[in-house]
Formats: sequence, C-alpha cells, structure tokens
Amino acid sequence: MKKVNILLLIAILFITANLVKAADPGDDTATCAISVTVNQLIEWAGNFTAITLTQIDAQADAPEDDETQTLYVNCNIEISADNTATAQLSSATDTLVTKYKLADDGDGVATTGATAADEATSGADTWTDYNLFLNTVLPMTHVDTDGAVDITLYVQATNNAGEMADAGAYSATQTVTASWTSD
Repeated sequence: MKKVNILLLIAILFITANLVKAADPGDDTATCAISVTVNQLIEWAGNFTAITLTQIDAQADAPEDDETQTLYVNCNIEISADNTATAQLSSATDTLVTKYKLADDGDGVATTGATAADEATSGADTWTDYNLFLNTVLPMTHVDTDGAVDITLYVQATNNAGEMADAGAYSATQTVTASWTSD
C-alpha cells in the first residue's frame, strides 16, 4: 500500500510540476465591427408650458407673455403655425385680437436656427395676427454638432380698436409644427 501511495504522490507531483512549468500563452483578442444609422430626426422636448396672460383691465391693455421649448433636429426644417380660429383667444360670446411671434436661439449659419432675413420674411419676429402667423413657413438650417434649437412662442391679447370685449375667460390653442425639408 505504501508503494501505491508513493507512486500516486509521485504522479501528482509530476503532473503539478508540469502544470506550473506551462508557459503563459498571452492574451487573445477578438474584434467586433459596430455600426448604427441615425435617421433624420425632428423631436420637441415636450409641449410648451401653458401661457396665462395677465388680465385686461382697460381698453388699451395689451398683455403678452412667452414660453420656450427645445426642438431637437439633425436636418433642415421649417416651422409653421395654426392659422385657424383655434389659435384666436375667444370666449363663448366674443373674441380678442390675438397676435403671435416666434424667436429661436440660432442664426442658421454658425448655430441651428433661422436667419434674420427668413424671420422677417415669415413675419416670425413681428407681432402677427393669429390668422396670418407664419403664413409663410419659417425655414431653419441645421448646423452640424448643434442639434438643439430653443423656440420661443410669444402671444399678445388686445381688445378690438374702439371696442371692449365681453367679460369672461378667453382661451386659445396654438400649434407650432416642425417639418422636414429636403434642402
């Protein structure tokens, strides 16, 4: 039995010695090519926060306010607006003169946005009656590495000239749409 144990011990030592003497084969790597396509995208960060204008206390009052929303784009776009009665401040019995204007934080050259000339042509940068607001779409040029543009929507309410609107709450909904252009 001693001989078997000694032979077994020698066999274990021999195997262990051979394992210890084995050379490190080194690292071995494998590569994987990865690709992805980014589609042309137009995406609002969310809806504009609701605008509540200060109340009208006199015939000449012209309350105005604005809200800003981020628009993410990686292509040229154009901005349009709702020109229907939905965009006019109204109550159950009357309407107010409702005007809008729009601004963005880009210049269409170094940063994504509209040029001053395009803003002037579309009427985006001046108070415009709801039914004519962005009647001519506002083109915006995407500039590589600037994929976010802040859009500010302004609204103003007034009484009609020489009139006083009926008392009560007035509301409207303005929808601003960003659309892809092939330019």
